[in-house]
Order: sequence, then structure tokens, then C-alpha cells
Amino acid sequence: MFIDSHCHINYSEFSHRFPAVLDNMAMAKVTHALCIGVDIPNFYQIKQLIESYDHLYGSVGVHPDFEDTPEPTIEYLVQEAQHPKIIAIGETGLDYFQVEKKVSTNLDWQRDRFRIHIRAAIAANKPLIIHVREAAEDTLAILKEEGAEKVGGVIHCFTETYEFATEVLKLGFYVSFSGIVTFKSAKALQDTCRLLPLDRILIETDSPFLAPNPHRGKINEPAWVSHVGAFVADLKNISVEVLGAQTSSNFFNCFRLAKP
Repeated sequence: MFIDSHCHINYSEFSHRFPAVLDNMAMAKVTHALCIGVDIPNFYQIKQLIESYDHLYGSVGVHPDFEDTPEPTIEYLVQEAQHPKIIAIGETGLDYFQVEKKVSTNLDWQRDRFRIHIRAAIAANKPLIIHVREAAEDTLAILKEEGAEKVGGVIHCFTETYEFATEVLKLGFYVSFSGIVTFKSAKALQDTCRLLPLDRILIETDSPFLAPNPHRGKINEPAWVSHVGAFVADLKNISVEVLGAQTSSNFFNCFRLAKP
């Protein structure tokens, strides 16, 4: 019924209980999960997972907020994207949150890395997974300048405005909602979710982060995308079954996969 379109289940939080994580997914009717690449040194973990489990997919990329890490090249990203279960390029994008705490307040390196990912996605013909935090204007400008509409993708863990959402939809992107949408403080985000077309949204956990209500503050896991789905269904005044079926279909359309 549900698909977790963005998670980090290769992280150490899950290493001691991975079979239980998969069992919980099955009980919550979460049929698939996409495990997201955030750096090069640990990418092998994702490949091990997706080669071991049919219902797990992966992406390759370097997170925009990781400074002290090897830089990806177009050639590296394209090569790794040839793996049949690596279905996207990213997590990439821009993160300007707490700029003063970063090693350098000149974030040209972030913008350059973002462009590398977009160019690799176009070369590999794989969709992009985009992270945006307090950088909506620059993100949109770079997506347009680099021709990201050629491959599309998803704006993950969406927290931006409705206006930004409408612009990225025009570029062929989907918008993914995480557990944040269930928070009482997220009224503006909930309004945006209500307004967006059902056939252009995804749901995710971003686990182990951002556990949805009623589990807020705990270590998140893919099974809990069911809570995000139920909340979004209520926002849109549709059944959970309809929400689950449509967002699952959207996932396969976004990542250009054959529906099981």
C-alpha cells in the first residue's frame, strides 16, 4: 500500500535490528523503500542492501551539507548509476541553514556540487533527489539553468512554499512529504499539501530522522511512512487506500520503474 521514497536504513541506528525493521515494514504494508546515498565512503552499504533485498532500491550522491567528504565527479556518479537498482542521483541540492556554522560562508562549493549532480543525472538519464533548506531561489535557478527538467525527480522532505512547489512541478518534479507534515506547527505545509495535485506527491520517512506523530522524538523507520500516508489522506479528504495506491504509482512513475 505504501512506499517510503526516502530513507537512510544503512545508518548505524538500524544495524542491530535490521530484520525487525523489514518485518515492521511488511506489517505496515510498506512494500518498497528507497535508501539514499549521501557520501562516497559509505555508498557500498547501500549497494549491499539493494543487492540483498528485492524491495529495496538505492540512489547515489553526496549530501549538500557534507563538507569534509570526497567530492563526486560526473563520471563517478554516472558509472554507479548504471547499477539496475540505483534508480536516482542524489541526495543533492542546497542547504543554507545556519550558514555561519559552516566551515566556509562562501557556498560556491555547494552550488558547484549541485550542478555536478544535475549534469550526471542528465548523462545517466536518472531522476534527481533534491534537498532544499533555506535556498529555494538558488535551487530553482540552478535547476532551470542546468536543464533539470530533462530528467525530473523529487523535492524530498518538502518544507517550502506552495509557490515554490508549483514552479518545480512545472519542471517535472514531484514533491515528497515527510513526518514534518504531521507536526502541529506545520500548518502552512499542511495547507500546501492540501493544494497540490495527488498525482504529483510522494511520502517518505527520511528515517532515522523526523519521526511522524505519534512517534515524534523517536528513531524513525520506514514502517512509519504509513502514519505520513494516513495524515496526508486525511488532509486531502480521501481514503488511506486511495492515497497509498496513488503515491505508490507516483513513485514508480517518478523513478521510471515497472510497476510490480
